[in-house]
Amino acid sequence: MSLVPDGIRAAFFDAVGTLIFPDPPAHEAYAAIAAGQGATLDATAVRTRFHDAFQIEENSDRENGWRTSEERERARWRTIVMRALADLPRPEAGFEALWEHFARPESWRVNPDAGEVLASLAARGVILGMGTNYDARVNRVLAGLPELAPVAERLVVSAAVGWRKPAEEFFVEVIRAAGCPADAILFVGDDRENDFEGARAAGLFARHLDPSGANDGAIRSLRELL
Repeated sequence: MSLVPDGIRAAFFDAVGTLIFPDPPAHEAYAAIAAGQGATLDATAVRTRFHDAFQIEENSDRENGWRTSEERERARWRTIVMRALADLPRPEAGFEALWEHFARPESWRVNPDAGEVLASLAARGVILGMGTNYDARVNRVLAGLPELAPVAERLVVSAAVGWRKPAEEFFVEVIRAAGCPADAILFVGDDRENDFEGARAAGLFARHLDPSGANDGAIRSLRELL
């Protein structure tokens, strides 16, 4: 079976972990903010705290049926920062600095395969878009990353939709944005539950991006879609 079957008319991509990556990694950015306040925090310890705090908030959203909003996203990230950097002298200032940091295009690097893959799909007449568990900041990020211009016109953002992936309601909005039937849409993302399983449950065709190769049937790079 082709990785992009002939019947596919639209392809939507996840953002973080698929098309873009924090640069430096999130835990290093957190540690740098701490250093700016004169606090010496071990980046490895911050990474563990960040992961644990992130999972707590994921579980909270799961229990809430994956509902979200701009207000919820800001509150969610504030809680993650406060837990990951609990010993900051000025934690509120640290949160504000990190919130702004991840709104800047220069804080992200683009998947090196993205430009070629998006151009190839567009040349085949495939409708392109992005579906992300982000908030309004993603608009600023994309505005500064010209390689991703092909997906910027059809941008489905969880905080605007009111539902996070893997909620079916999120993918209903992807279908609406694509303007074609669910089974004619390919969704590509690195999170198995949110991107792959969520998209498939909503009737979309999906590919799981897993560079480690640990998941059977997953693609290890976007170039495999060519």
